[in-house]
Amino acid sequence: MFELLQAAGRFFMNPLLYIILLFSVLLGYTRVRRERRNFRVRVDEGLTEFRRLLKESWLTALVLSIVIAGAGLAVPKGWLVLFCGFMLAAVLLFRYHAGAPVYAAGLAALAYWLIGRNDIPTDWPVIGWTYAGISGEEAVTITAIAGLLTAAEGLLIRKYAARDSSPLLLKTGRGLQGAAYRTKRLWLLPLLFAVPGGPLEEMLPYWPQFTLGGTSYYLILIPAVIGFEHTAKHVLPGQVYGRYGKAVFVTGLGVTAAAFLGLWEPIAAWAVLAIGFIVRMVITIMAAVRENKGNFAVAPRSDGVVVAAVLPGSPADKMGILPGETIRKVNGVTVTDERELYEAIQVNAAHCRVEVLNMEGELRLCQHVIFRHDHHRMGLLVVR
Repeated sequence: MFELLQAAGRFFMNPLLYIILLFSVLLGYTRVRRERRNFRVRVDEGLTEFRRLLKESWLTALVLSIVIAGAGLAVPKGWLVLFCGFMLAAVLLFRYHAGAPVYAAGLAALAYWLIGRNDIPTDWPVIGWTYAGISGEEAVTITAIAGLLTAAEGLLIRKYAARDSSPLLLKTGRGLQGAAYRTKRLWLLPLLFAVPGGPLEEMLPYWPQFTLGGTSYYLILIPAVIGFEHTAKHVLPGQVYGRYGKAVFVTGLGVTAAAFLGLWEPIAAWAVLAIGFIVRMVITIMAAVRENKGNFAVAPRSDGVVVAAVLPGSPADKMGILPGETIRKVNGVTVTDERELYEAIQVNAAHCRVEVLNMEGELRLCQHVIFRHDHHRMGLLVVR
């Protein structure tokens, strides 16, 4: 009975789950401190990352679980333990740019092979396993799972990375302050994996099992995590993360499809996994190089006040003012800095009229009634 309860509750016994929850909270409050240091106000509350940890990824996790478990994609227990270990290391070290699932999958496969090659003992309490090597079929499934997770990562980046970006001020080449946008996220994906059968096989014969090569497999739920980190300054987040996510998604699909070459030659599956690892790294490096070489998309201008961010639900948000746009006039008064902006708002705080220049150079007039409880600067965070 103890073995049965241990197997059924392995998801909640996994320390990775609680570390992910804790670090998502720390991530939020670190962001809040940075925003207050730069703008004297935070954009979103500190628990935002914690609330979005599973909210943004549960549907993706469900689809992946159905595909992985339903297709009987089986992995060795030892690889799964190491996979969780490398994900845990990325979270603990705050290296979320190293949190791509293909990294953890590739390093886990390499470590698993090295453990078997060097006869390293693996009979540790609770998480121990007996090393039995990786068969050709398991080489295919590990690579295919890495590809599926990479495709899921691309979808999450494409859909949520821009919304989750946080503004910060950095020095431009001219010594002024420009706005950059940092996205640092963790996504939790409860995933079902098929693992070689154990006590459950005798004690619970109706537990979902698959037979592959004469061996039975049972389902186990683990808290997989996808980490992502990127700073956009040359291009606004809404533009950069669409391309970034698409590149990662296409890489994941390519790895998944090419993984089945291992059915003819297992080494081909490992080669595909290694190529996916390298391509994902190149995507990260190239994105960082593009941002470091280019000028700031949001930098101070002499003809108005440049918007770095807008507080959600504020009058500026209701006016439709967007990051990167320039405020030329407020209540008919020309403004060139934050002090003039605040003074112009007081001219007619009850009914504020704003002349805005968008990123394409087009002017438009926005107006909104500002109530007492509204932000005294309309909810605008500006570069100075």
